[in-house]
Amino acid sequence: MNRTLTLAGWLFPCVLMAQAVPHFEVDGSWPKPLPEGWITGRLGGVCTDSHDHIVVVNRRDITAAEAETSQQAPPIIMFDLAGNVVASWGDPDVVPNSLHGCSFDADDNIWVGGERDAIIQKYSHDGNLLLQIGTKGAFDSSDGTRTGKPLNSSPTKLFNPSSVAIDNATGDLYVSDGYGNRRIAVFDKTGKYLRQWGRQATDQEAQAGVGGVFSKEVHSVVFGNDGFLYVCDRSGDRVQVFDKSGKFIRNLRIRTGTATLPDPRGTAWWVGFSTDPQQKYMYVLNGRNEVVHILDHESGQILASFGRPGHQLGNFTHGHSMAVDSRGNIYVAETDWGRRVQRFTPVNSHQSTASTSSK
Repeated sequence: MNRTLTLAGWLFPCVLMAQAVPHFEVDGSWPKPLPEGWITGRLGGVCTDSHDHIVVVNRRDITAAEAETSQQAPPIIMFDLAGNVVASWGDPDVVPNSLHGCSFDADDNIWVGGERDAIIQKYSHDGNLLLQIGTKGAFDSSDGTRTGKPLNSSPTKLFNPSSVAIDNATGDLYVSDGYGNRRIAVFDKTGKYLRQWGRQATDQEAQAGVGGVFSKEVHSVVFGNDGFLYVCDRSGDRVQVFDKSGKFIRNLRIRTGTATLPDPRGTAWWVGFSTDPQQKYMYVLNGRNEVVHILDHESGQILASFGRPGHQLGNFTHGHSMAVDSRGNIYVAETDWGRRVQRFTPVNSHQSTASTSSK
């Protein structure tokens, strides 16, 4: 099946008056100041647990000038709903290089990947390393290095994995092995390899919207309540939807980038959903245009958007990843020179609360 929903007419705020659309405003009071002396580098991921703790993963790449007056914040930082730091952990020599993405499982363990490494890791809620898949620095490439040709095939090795989605019914792990390889690799809860799908797309396949191939980064993977996996084919300017076996279901195309594909920067970076059982709304973080799109989940049509490029409150500078808590607050973490996490709160009473919890 090769169904494509093209998302056109995206001029902001793009509100369809036929239905009430969620509206969000930035919360300038969140988070609270970090502990004295701490400063973060690029924030490669943000995620929320079942108790509305918010975690960011910090790449610890502050500048030399910043290091003269401050200290590197820990790799993994947990906030409470009020924005206070309540926990932090991570050995910089042990966590994945260039942390990318985070997610919680049903037991509130946290999973992290790294877009310059060959591992994913599982940590307990209090920061103990419980499991690692892959070997640090041993890539699924022609020569085992990060500069080798991707093999896209190993049952034991990864190549720059970007995120993990957990099937809470089985504990199976769906890894977007996507900055070196171009696949979704599936493991059971013990780390045993089960299956995979995906490969590098040709330019012609990207333009045509062929399912199961990826233009460049397989940037993230998230479960919906429908049991489908929503995979951000970033430079293909689309979210590809699959069932758990890897059967392609449909495209949700975010064609607000280049006229032809692949799009060097890409538009489809991260996905979240509203918490009503049907997940009426779908949220797509568009890192090219520095906005969050609010979509009608069923039709895939953009209903509204918020954010803009910039450095001010509510703007994004390389908006990179997104999470949503049980109260409907949306969190966006920024890399490059943004290096912050911001919270956006629903302000209309009819707003359906939102979440990116795993199926």
